[in-house]
Amino acid sequence: MMNPVFLLHPDDDVAVAVTDLAEGQVLAALDVFTTQVVPRGHKVATRGIAEGMPVKKYGQVIGHARVPIAAGEHVHTHNLGMSEHTEDYAHGEMAIPTMRVPEAELDHFLGFRRGDGKSGTRNYVGIISSVNCSATVAQQVVREVERRELLKEFPHVDGVVAITHGVGCCISQRNEAFAMLQRTVWGHVRHPNFGAVMMVGLGCETNQIPGMVEAFGKPPEGQLHFLTIQQMGGTRRTIEACLEKLQTEVLPAADRARREKIPASELIIALQCGGSDGLSGITANPALGLAVDRLVAQGGSAILAETPEIYGAEHLLTRRAVRPEVGEALIERIRWWEDYAAKLDGEINNNPTPGNKAGGLTTILEKSLGAVCKAGSTNLVSVLRYAEPVKEPGMHLMDSPGYDPMSITGEVASGATLVAFTTGRGSVYGYKPSPVIKIATNSPMFRHMEEDMDLNAGTIAEGLESHEEVAERIYQEFLRVASGAQTKSEALGFGDAEFVPWNISAQM
Repeated sequence: MMNPVFLLHPDDDVAVAVTDLAEGQVLAALDVFTTQVVPRGHKVATRGIAEGMPVKKYGQVIGHARVPIAAGEHVHTHNLGMSEHTEDYAHGEMAIPTMRVPEAELDHFLGFRRGDGKSGTRNYVGIISSVNCSATVAQQVVREVERRELLKEFPHVDGVVAITHGVGCCISQRNEAFAMLQRTVWGHVRHPNFGAVMMVGLGCETNQIPGMVEAFGKPPEGQLHFLTIQQMGGTRRTIEACLEKLQTEVLPAADRARREKIPASELIIALQCGGSDGLSGITANPALGLAVDRLVAQGGSAILAETPEIYGAEHLLTRRAVRPEVGEALIERIRWWEDYAAKLDGEINNNPTPGNKAGGLTTILEKSLGAVCKAGSTNLVSVLRYAEPVKEPGMHLMDSPGYDPMSITGEVASGATLVAFTTGRGSVYGYKPSPVIKIATNSPMFRHMEEDMDLNAGTIAEGLESHEEVAERIYQEFLRVASGAQTKSEALGFGDAEFVPWNISAQM
């Protein structure tokens, strides 16, 4: 039978409701009864808590009692407030050698081997704008490809996608903001899920295409083609030139790619949670973490992101840093975010959205403790700047905001060829060129939005499956989707509008 509550740690002052709890309901496992209705995913006090005392969940402090809280009482924003969190970072204290599986037990997927040796899970052709001024031309090229049904001649190409954005000019070329933009754009130009890329510029913008080639190096032969609207003589001539080059050169070359057997060690998974609820850190996120551990044991890589959403749980990651400087790099990013938020009248220490709060999450400490579960238990091998490429296997943290499209854009630019996205409220999201596997944290939402959800981890809360069993399903889904199986978001056509680079520049 399903237990109506989860007690995550013996020291916890709260348990999490697995289903809606009625007033006066006896919770035998806690030896208390509810004093009021407690919605699914929300917290119920396991004991009396005095005003001002710290409140624990996951065995960690998630806030303090604003007022006296009675055993069996609903615990949420009305009686739980933000509090200080530990800064005992203990860099590397829990880092241990990563256990690799024997070569005979290595898993494989069917992917695309590229000219630079990298491997992809999809075979798209990208039309990428260097600046917003060329975005409409890039989009019109894709519309013309669809109108003329050009892909009928090239069945091994997954699609032609426009990668457009709202920046690229009137910014300094000497600061980190410009470097971030170029890393993000170039990370897509060189992405192994693109069989080829055509870049379109206006011609006079700050973000010059030849400048990126000079800064990052020339891609493999046939990977990059580029032109500018001003050089071509205007919009119509540029569109026609793109279409001619696509039909005669780019698409035929991309269509020659074929899937082949590739070790799972070459997979790079972006980890994301959005529309989180009180069960995210109990069902889907820990199960995803176990799947990540298995992938890392294969020699693969995973990227955790959303720096503001690990705030308050960073000490759990610094303890797993392979070197002190890795942990110190994470804390440097935390301090940057504190300063960044303060300068812009923001607040880093309590950012759950209205949807998060409706789902039972109260403080950023609570949200962060659940979010880091996605990273499993493996070592933290590097802290990447936004869109900085992954250079070694293992689990990485990429600095980014907590806004899902912006965060995933950076993770894909860093090299992620798949995205694992957990959601409790029901995020509908997809991304081209990297397919998104959406994992529901609770069964009612999964059933209600099954058309958008790939996997259900709510079976853990129902007592039907263990975390290990759900992790096995997630890991097998990695290999299945990497080999070409379509995700729900791909079937629905998502991914054409989700390229959202993080822009911290002073726009001049």
